[in-house]
Amino acid sequence: MPQPSSQPQPATPEPVHSNQPVQSNQPGDSAKVFSRSSYPEYRRILAILRTETVGGALLLAATVVALVWANSPAADGYFALRDARIGYEPWHLELSLGHWASDGLLAVFFFLAGLELKREFVAGELRKPAKAIVPVAAAVGGVLVPALIFVLFNLGSPETLKGWAIPTATDIAFALAVLAVINTHLPAALRTFLLTLAVVDDLIAIGIIAFFYSTGLQPLMLLAAVVPLAIFTFLVQKRIRSWYLLVPLALATWGFVHASGIHATVAGVLLGFAVPVIAGGRKGEPAEGLAEHIEHKIRPFSAGFAVPVFAFFSAGVALGGFDGMGAALTDPVAVGIVAALVVGKAVGVFGTTFLVTKTTRASLDSSIAWIDLFGLALLAGIGFTVSLLIGELSFGIGSAHNDHAKVAILAGSLISALLAAVVLKARNRRYRQVEADEERDDDGDGVPDVFARS
Repeated sequence: MPQPSSQPQPATPEPVHSNQPVQSNQPGDSAKVFSRSSYPEYRRILAILRTETVGGALLLAATVVALVWANSPAADGYFALRDARIGYEPWHLELSLGHWASDGLLAVFFFLAGLELKREFVAGELRKPAKAIVPVAAAVGGVLVPALIFVLFNLGSPETLKGWAIPTATDIAFALAVLAVINTHLPAALRTFLLTLAVVDDLIAIGIIAFFYSTGLQPLMLLAAVVPLAIFTFLVQKRIRSWYLLVPLALATWGFVHASGIHATVAGVLLGFAVPVIAGGRKGEPAEGLAEHIEHKIRPFSAGFAVPVFAFFSAGVALGGFDGMGAALTDPVAVGIVAALVVGKAVGVFGTTFLVTKTTRASLDSSIAWIDLFGLALLAGIGFTVSLLIGELSFGIGSAHNDHAKVAILAGSLISALLAAVVLKARNRRYRQVEADEERDDDGDGVPDVFARS
């Protein structure tokens, strides 16, 4: 447990929108990263993780249903449903249901990712460079090392090198579902680490999709998207909450970005960046900020419907029995993905964190042991939602390499989950003790004592 500060802070919790990171009180102290945040920030993180945990459970269920159906005697029905086309062709929006899920529903997920990214960089754990350096470096390491490992396995095949980014993404909802299954009570500092790593990881994934997986760029359509996006930005900056104004503008932005050749999920990110994440404090403004209001309305839809439906349409692959599994796992694409997820993510996240904390003044919170960090680094090897999307963008829906990539993503994620479970489950007794300490409120002021002292 961290020692109490020599200059105690007031027990009254600060306003939710301030999200000020805890600062060291002594000159020359190294910058604590992944430390306990203020109590309102801690509660916000808990709320997000709980929602994502439920969403992760639904994600797992949708994946299992898709795999069972795709490998059952009724498999033709699954693929017919996935490939059924609906929409308005003159607007180039006659898409398959699987395409609508990856381009449409997943844009909602990326909208929340953009909102969370902005919150963390404007008012959260990443606002201060001293606190941001380690999670940013860890996320970068967790992208570069898996990509390098995949490339090493596919150097002799220029065609399969297109999938280099498949194992670079971490699926926070899937990871949290695994944590829920193994009943691990992560301390506040580790919760902050996990969410922060996922946020930065999402930012890198967004950049990869936008710059490396966009084809046939249409500048006029991209310019057209600026108009509804600008109006949307103006309205939300004025704290206007009318859905009948915001939703049509968001849909128009999505439609133009989709037509521009840039992957449509990027529209969700841009819209998320437009929303102010700090309550303005204006006269008559509700206490709940606009970003908080929108997130409260949309996150259950994203976690409970959008992402599970995407997983249902993307995870279904005909395995072909043991022979098919054997063929898939001898494909350099599949071998590279499994090695990158299981080994590359763990080495990238853990190794970069170790290197940065040993060569700079940044340090981990005292409640985090290196074995805990290693467990979470293994957990980061669970790549699913974005990995499946990048696989489709790399090889195309229904291609052999994409089907093999799906098998590898599932296998690598499962192995990473099992290894992480072994490490984190062994530490569960310690986590329960830390969690009990973090909930103790002896003075009855509504703020756990550890946060009042931090």
